[in-house]
Amino acid sequence: MPTITYVYSAHSAFAYLGSARLMALCGQYNATLIHKPILLSPVVEAQGSQPFHARTQAHVDYFFGREIERWAEYRHVPVINYRPTYHDADYSLASGMIIALGENGAAADAMAHRILEAHWRDDADLSNPVTLVVSIAEGLGHDAQTLIARGASNDCQDQLRANSDWARGQDVFGSPTYIVDGDAFYGQDRLEMVERALERPFAAPDWQNPPVDR
Repeated sequence: MPTITYVYSAHSAFAYLGSARLMALCGQYNATLIHKPILLSPVVEAQGSQPFHARTQAHVDYFFGREIERWAEYRHVPVINYRPTYHDADYSLASGMIIALGENGAAADAMAHRILEAHWRDDADLSNPVTLVVSIAEGLGHDAQTLIARGASNDCQDQLRANSDWARGQDVFGSPTYIVDGDAFYGQDRLEMVERALERPFAAPDWQNPPVDR
């Protein structure tokens, strides 16, 4: 059974755009999806990339405008046509709710997708416990107050930080990153490559096997 380690931020546009397709691939290929929600900025900055607040307006406009619109149309995914109102809010509690449901399984899959959807389709505030309880946790049939408490617990928040540290150690530089049995693919635009890897692993790159001097 193949395994996909899914490294993503709970407010990532491109994680959302690829979420439904990723879940479908897991079902099609009977792949186990391992969730690793991360705090995105520390991971991105560790690889030398600029956080969004430090990037040019042209880059931000392109990212939050045309690029998302095109992929939303291509993937048939509903999305708001503006930068989410609460995009800079704290999403650690939302991430903790995913972690509280375990690193894999249908409950974690559904929670991850719904949180991303709430942010990018519904313009929800992922830092607002009322939103997380009423719109998300209760909507998925959970004991919302218990799940919120677990998501906010030291155990889940420590795991979120540990996931972020692990991602830095794996040289992850963005969300989403899909790791198929050790082979990493960055960006939801690589999901077709992920599918190919599930069918048949790619050959190891030549630079991993340099010629031996004679």
